Amino acid sequence: MAVNPNEDTEFNDALRKFGIIPPKEATPKTPSPPPSPPLEQVLDDLTLDELCELGDEVADDDLRRTIESFGRKRIAEEREEQKRTRFGRVYPIGRDDYTREVTEASRVDEEGDNKGRGTGVVCFLYKDGIPRSDRAFEHLRTLAARYPRTKFVSIVGNKCIADLPDSRIPMLIIYRKGEIVNQLVAWGADREKRLEELEALLLLCGAIEPLKHEDRSHRRDGGSDDEDNEDDPSARTRSSTTSTNARPTKNIRQSAARGKDSDSDFEFDM
Repeated sequence: MAVNPNEDTEFNDALRKFGIIPPKEATPKTPSPPPSPPLEQVLDDLTLDELCELGDEVADDDLRRTIESFGRKRIAEEREEQKRTRFGRVYPIGRDDYTREVTEASRVDEEGDNKGRGTGVVCFLYKDGIPRSDRAFEHLRTLAARYPRTKFVSIVGNKCIADLPDSRIPMLIIYRKGEIVNQLVAWGADREKRLEELEALLLLCGAIEPLKHEDRSHRRDGGSDDEDNEDDPSARTRSSTTSTNARPTKNIRQSAARGKDSDSDFEFDM
């Protein structure tokens, strides 16, 4: 008599017990559905307008009060954020302004900052007519408007550093608390760089702070093709860290003699 080992019978169970037929294959378990995200996380991902719309739509009184409380908290956060909005554009400077507008400006703490973190300052050295420099300048203008808590300044390269070769243009020198925290030389010389790559570098070195809720909503509503992946910080980080032509900060050294004039900020190893 032929035995079908796949049948679920008492006879087959006895045969399996004595090892005459192989064990029955276990039925794969159905994976459990992923848990729903907590309410706080759902609300945190919504903009203020979306919170207001949701509060008008829900019928449950307790849920409506929770949403309204979250909305009031969001409004308070945005008012606090507005107090810290001090810049919003790229400010042109001259060589004589460098110490005041860059080094000293980076030492100024934001209102309400109890940690003494100073201010992120991005100094952009450029030259008109160099395509990679012109493109980087466009990106800096976009980022300056997007991150108004960070100060962005610009200066013609050879007016900042005498005889600065075009091969080093554009250069970005990033400060916080009076110190250089990063330096990007000839940004975009190896290949055309995207805006999100520069944005990720500035995030990584602490020159700019992650965007808040309302800022993210503006970027969801529209933007150029250059900004397709900007809502994914990991994508920005991956693309930026694959190829950065940042030079170590030892290439730029500030004079130890702080009592001298502003030229002491311009000792460069070329």
